[in-house]
Formats: sequence, C-alpha cells, structure tokens
Amino acid sequence: MNWISKSTLSLAIAGLVLSSAALAAPQQASDIPGYVTAPIAAPARAADTKDDARRHVAEIVAFSGVKPGDSVLELVPGSGYWSRVFAKIVGPQGRVYGAVPEPMKKYSDETMTLPQSYPNVEVLVQPADALAAPAPVDVVFTVQNYHDYPDKFMGPTDPAILNKAVFAALKPGGTYIVVDHVAEAGSGLRDTDTLHRIDPALVKQQVEAAGFEYVGESDALRNPADDHTLKVFDDAIRGHTDQFAYKFRKPAAARDAHAMDDMDHAHDMDGAHDMHDMAGMEKAKDADEAKAADDAKSTDKPQEPAPAEDD
Repeated sequence: MNWISKSTLSLAIAGLVLSSAALAAPQQASDIPGYVTAPIAAPARAADTKDDARRHVAEIVAFSGVKPGDSVLELVPGSGYWSRVFAKIVGPQGRVYGAVPEPMKKYSDETMTLPQSYPNVEVLVQPADALAAPAPVDVVFTVQNYHDYPDKFMGPTDPAILNKAVFAALKPGGTYIVVDHVAEAGSGLRDTDTLHRIDPALVKQQVEAAGFEYVGESDALRNPADDHTLKVFDDAIRGHTDQFAYKFRKPAAARDAHAMDDMDHAHDMDGAHDMHDMAGMEKAKDADEAKAADDAKSTDKPQEPAPAEDD
C-alpha cells in the first residue's frame, strides 16, 4: 500500500508539472491564424520588422483576439507599430481608434499621420481622464502605457477612471488587453514614475474592480532575468524587460454603454413628464383652494388683491 500511494503521488505531481509547463508554453506559430501572420509578413511593414522578435508581435496580436471586421481602441499608439498591424487585420470593414491623451500629444507625431496611410484608422485626442470611443469596440489594447496614467504628468488619472471608461467603450463580451513592465511584487504604484514599472497584481485588482473578468495571461514577454530593479530605459535591460500581458473580458451580460445612455435619457424624459403632470395637478389644486377661499371671503368682507404667485 505504501508503494502504491507513493507511486500515485509521484505520478500526480509529475502530471501537475507537465500541465503547468503546457500552460506556460509560448503560443506555437502553427496556432496563430493566417489573418494575423499575413499582415505581419506584408512588405509594407519592412521598417517595423526589426522589432518583431522582441515584441513577439504575432503571439501578442493572436492573444488579443483581434480579427477581420473588428473595431479596436488602442491607448497611446506612439509610433503606430501595433496600430499598423491592427489596421491590416481588421480590414476595410473594421476600425482602429488611436486614443491620444492630451499630455501625450507632443510624443505622438507618428500617430497623428496614421490616417494618411490607413483610412480605417481614426486618431482621438482626448483628456487623459476622459477616454471614449465613437462607437462600442471589440478590443481595447494598451502596451506599456497603463503605468503612465497615475503619474503627475497625466493628471494624474486614477486607474479606476481609466478602467471604467474602457469598460464603457467595449461591447459586451469585449476584450481588454493590458501589457506593461513588471515591478517588484507588492510595490503597487511605487515605481510607475521612476522605473516606469507597475505591480501586475495591482493591475489585475484594479481592472477586476471595474467589473471585468480575468481571462488569462500570455507569457510571451516574460523575462526571468529581469530583477525588476532597473529603469526600463537602462541599456542593461531596455527592450528585454519582464512584461506581463493580461486579458480581461467585459461580461457578455453587461449592458452596452450607449444603450444605457439611451435608456437613461428615456427614463429622464419619463420622469420629466411625470414631474410636469404632478406640477399641473398641484397648480390646479392650488387654484381650486384659492377660489374657495376667495368665495368664502367675499361673503363677509371686500375682496383684497391676490398676492403675487411664487413661480
């Protein structure tokens, strides 16, 4: 019995190790859809390909779930590296919105010119704390920018406000992808302005607090050699930082923000009509009471001028 128990335990442990390894394995090239690989391989991207390997572009785009016909809201597109890929994937029936917070506009010259080459790209320059899309989107995507929002130069913008705005911009069932530089565990927001890093556990907590469901993580950008103590621009680690890539989903049962606005407006109108009707009833009641009082007064003394009405 002892031998059987130990063997069973050993097999169970081995199975857990193998399962964990499978979950942590990077996405294989054969698993990446052709509608992702074809645009990435397009000759028009020649200038971007030098960064493809370190950014794991195919794995991250496949992880995001962006597909032909989708609408994508990208936060702070910067050089437009990701926007150009998304624009080709979603195609003429899709849309890519590049959200540029006003404090970031001076760094966004390349973003501003994207619509000249990609007609399905629209740039939205907005206050950092007022993110919005012209129409509900399928995917909201941010790479190495989430940590900037709580910093002074961005307002600061409370991440709760940002995540609430993302939730409102997404269609029910829509996806929120957050990629950023890993900070030391338990550091919270301590390193956002100095090292340009953020604690992944805090990000997960903040996003879930906005109503999102955590779907999973890609380990394509993880680097165990990064000890999380260096500034991301340090030559010793730049371009190879340890990064988390989280996927969150807006629950399918969540109501569309635009539909909610319409319902709220209709409710407000109904309320206004109700208030109007009640005001009319009150006015009629006051008039009846005033007439009754006047009639009573006219029987025993001369009528006095009525006081001015309180409109």
